[in-house]
This record gives sequence, structure tokens and C-alpha cells, in this order.
Amino acid sequence: MSIRDEDIAWYRELLAAAGAVSARRMFGGVGFYADGVMIALEAFGNLYLKTDDATRARFKAAGGRPFVYEGKGKPITMSYWTTPEDALDSADAMRPWALLALQAASAARKAAVSASPKKISAKKRAENKSAVKKPAMKKAAIKKAASEKRAVQQGASAKAPAQKPGRKKSAGKKAAASRP
Repeated sequence: MSIRDEDIAWYRELLAAAGAVSARRMFGGVGFYADGVMIALEAFGNLYLKTDDATRARFKAAGGRPFVYEGKGKPITMSYWTTPEDALDSADAMRPWALLALQAASAARKAAVSASPKKISAKKRAENKSAVKKPAMKKAAIKKAASEKRAVQQGASAKAPAQKPGRKKSAGKKAAASRP
């Protein structure tokens, strides 16, 4: 069953203590966002708020339940928990829970950003680029040496590059221009 627009508006009002709250429909439910992070989700008729190791105990002590879904034949527990029933009565009652959810979501974003690869400076990129070119340069030198060896074996000058089989030597633009 899909959530009604009126319910989405009510949940946004309840979570307003976290700031400007937007909603996005997803997977048959709705995700609620504040300050660029997902702080809550509605699924199966329940509102679940984001938790982390620092906030989860408060949700559990208040009688909250985790969001659990079936994935690949086994239950998957997410870091979203229900609030106490009375928190759903008013924005004032939801305020402390919404702020905890924002705290947990912001901490998760900060941890994800710090774990992502750092930007590489221009100097490091140049060093990495030259390191990558070295094997290619060696490969080109090996090809040139092999080409010169073939030329010597064929009796051609070592300085003149060997022609690839099946290709005719071009007369060039000057020769083509001088033709009648």
C-alpha cells in the first residue's frame, strides 16, 4: 500500500525540528531528508528514524523497534528505528527524536566522507602519470630496437625504419602536387 500525500505532509511537519524536511518516494515507502541527509523513512505504515551506535540505545529504551526487511532469504536489520508512540502525536513530542536522527545521519555522512579517497594534488598526479608512462616508453624502445634489427637482417639501413608488409611508401604531398 502506498503512503498518502496527507501522511507525508504530517510526517514532514513532525520532523520539522530537524530543519527543512523534504520527502522522496522510494521502494513503496518514503525517505525524509533534512540538511542533505536521510533522517527517516516510512515503510509498511511505520515511521523509522535514523540511529547510530550513540543514539540507538535511547530508541530501544523508549520501546522502539528496528526496521527489518527480508533480503536474500534472511532478515536484514537497518539503522532506522521507530519512536515511542506518543512522539507521533505532535512536533513537540517528536523534537528530541528528530534531532537524534539528524545527529546520527550527519555523523554517518561525515564518516562516509572521511573514508572516501582523498583528492590527489597536481604534483602527485604528475608523478603518477610519469610512472605510468615509463613502461610504455620501455615498450616503444623495445619495438624500435626490434624494428632496427629486422631492417639490418633484411639488408636495409639501420637508420631507416622498416616498412610494414603490404603498405606502399607514400610519395608525399610534394610528389603528388608536381604530377601533371
